[in-house]
Amino acid sequence: MSVTHTNIEGLTIRTTTEEDIPLILKFIVDLADYEGCKDCVKATEESLMDSLFVKKQAETLIAEYHGQPVGFSLYLYKFSTFLGRAYLYLEDLYVAPEWRGRGIGKKLLTNLMRVAVEHGCTRLDWGCFAYNTPSMEFYKQLGARELTEWADFRVDGELLQEYARAEQESMNMSQEG
Repeated sequence: MSVTHTNIEGLTIRTTTEEDIPLILKFIVDLADYEGCKDCVKATEESLMDSLFVKKQAETLIAEYHGQPVGFSLYLYKFSTFLGRAYLYLEDLYVAPEWRGRGIGKKLLTNLMRVAVEHGCTRLDWGCFAYNTPSMEFYKQLGARELTEWADFRVDGELLQEYARAEQESMNMSQEG
């Protein structure tokens, strides 16, 4: 486990271990509750273990104040074909309500910026619900630009499964013929 000491007395940011899975899930549920979609959480301790520590599809950091967990970030690497370089994508950033306004969220973000540079990444990207104006203002105060030229798209659920089945059937037929 790697620990970063910050310039905020008592605040450290550390990498996570498998023992942190229940805490990570708690922070995810708390974040979803804050965003008004607690019922949207389908993550389980088992799915987090598989994704974070078996398949290593994302990484998490925990912010602790004098050893007490107060926030977390979850990020992953993506790739820009235009730049030919990787970048970090911040999926989640959460600081418990009673700990907000103390610079902890900023430290989680700037720590990720450091991680991005250390790993040769060209940028740090993230999304934010359009209705979450406090977070949007916080990001803008840091100098982050809102990307209005992009539109996000998603295929999920049954439609994703249908396309995957159809593609598999197509591949099977081409191998037979």
